[in-house]
Amino acid sequence: MTDTASWPPPARVHFVDIPPEFAPTRTHPIRVRSRPMPAGERITLHMHAWAQLAYASRGVLRLAIESSTWIVPPSRAIWVPPHVPHEVFVVEDAYLRTLYIDESAVPDGLETSRVMEVSPLLRELIVAMDAPGLQGGRERMLGALALDELARAVPLPLSVPMPREKRLRALCEALLADPGNSDPLEFWAASVGASTRTIARLFRHELGMSFSQWRQQAVLARAIPLLNQGRALSHIARELGYQSQSAFSAMFRRAFGESPRAFMMRDPTRAAEDADDEATDAQTQRGEPAHR
Repeated sequence: MTDTASWPPPARVHFVDIPPEFAPTRTHPIRVRSRPMPAGERITLHMHAWAQLAYASRGVLRLAIESSTWIVPPSRAIWVPPHVPHEVFVVEDAYLRTLYIDESAVPDGLETSRVMEVSPLLRELIVAMDAPGLQGGRERMLGALALDELARAVPLPLSVPMPREKRLRALCEALLADPGNSDPLEFWAASVGASTRTIARLFRHELGMSFSQWRQQAVLARAIPLLNQGRALSHIARELGYQSQSAFSAMFRRAFGESPRAFMMRDPTRAAEDADDEATDAQTQRGEPAHR
């Protein structure tokens, strides 16, 4: 069953303090904090006075932000503006680097949350800014370039909006728990005691999309962790209700512009592992010893 964060939030949302050395200021507008996070760890609903970019070089995160569930694949990042309540759940063991950015330094156009691509340049900038003792002109230059890359980053369709209306919410929560269920809208509407027309209208009114569009987002949200686990595409397709691997891959390509394998291969850790495996296979075929 998919673990979903609750929404709407409780009446009180706490500001979370972080160690002082990681808090951004106008003088030092970007700070970087890195740490491993085990699967199953949850950071309860909170917010910051600054913006943050959470970048998982490996692993999968799920965040509840502004009545939506967001999935963050490995080697992508999620942007959270200042003063926005959010909750974090670690789906797969992750290594997280978080950029804390002073509100005065936030680039234009980043007023809303989003999952985004991390360019090779931005990835290296994040690593460089994580070096101990960074200060002075180098700190300013790296920070300015990182902010420029952030403003240019390509957003990804990895949010699953959640409604407030109780019948529609019950329906959406049931589908999130079982995204491979291919029952039609008529079935789901009846399961929450509403007409098909009413539920279709609520999807459009509350979520701005059709039932089928929302279900596709739920499927994509479930597909990312499965892909990260290295599951066979044929198995993933069946689990998510597709009759063939090609049908699932076609849906994925329409959403992301590339195949599931290509999408995950842009995780540099996975790409290095796959390249190593291919080199070992080639050595074995030539009768050479494999070195690990």
